[in-house]
Amino acid sequence: MLALIAGTGDLPPALVARLPERPLICAMRGFEPSIAPDITFRMEHLGSFLATLKSRGVTQICMAGAVRRPQIDPAQIDAATMPLVPKVQAALTQGDDGALRIIITILEEHGFEVMAAHDVARDLLPRAGVLTKKGPASSHTVDAFTGEACVAEMGQADTGQACVIRDGQVALREDANGTDAMLGRVVGDGGVLFKAPKPNQDRRADLPLIGPATAKAAKGLDGIVIEAGGVMVLDLPAVRRILDAQGMFLWVRPRGGA
Repeated sequence: MLALIAGTGDLPPALVARLPERPLICAMRGFEPSIAPDITFRMEHLGSFLATLKSRGVTQICMAGAVRRPQIDPAQIDAATMPLVPKVQAALTQGDDGALRIIITILEEHGFEVMAAHDVARDLLPRAGVLTKKGPASSHTVDAFTGEACVAEMGQADTGQACVIRDGQVALREDANGTDAMLGRVVGDGGVLFKAPKPNQDRRADLPLIGPATAKAAKGLDGIVIEAGGVMVLDLPAVRRILDAQGMFLWVRPRGGA
């Protein structure tokens, strides 16, 4: 049985819609998804929550959607969670990728198989190539290489997965507020949004995602470049329609590709 630990955003309901059977939907208190959860838990009760999943017959877990770091109340930590406290504390001091690696380790140590969202719904990873009517110009190849280097640098610091490149130079870098917030700071026209996973990140959680909202927010840029096999696209037909209407391209580019 699959449990979906769902955060906010459009990804959790998109996954549920693609599954032949409804998973057990779980949510951390304060970060409930748009779909009604079957179980709501606190981080202070993580051990009890995992025991509940076991008792419900859960063998696989998929984490999807946005969740911020919770504030931990030491007085609320229950007995089943006490042995996990050192690892939970370590996770809360890490960057996003480091934190998720520790959480995945905890889940695996409790006997669960951790599934990636794109393993649950394989159509979320589009094929490589130019998927819009308009394609990139030769100058955008330089932008793509610059974006790839920028995301790799940010990834080493575990900070972001996207940037805006204009004329071969980094114009903006994604911060904790996310890609769409970064696009809201774009000044002027031209350039590309480049998005890719962090180097060596565990791709079972926090794989980058774009969707119709991203396509709309990128208006004024020349196009969007995403790493093939490394960035999910939510509602690809709608993304293509929006970009075509805005005269932009979507280039699904293999890492290191020209």
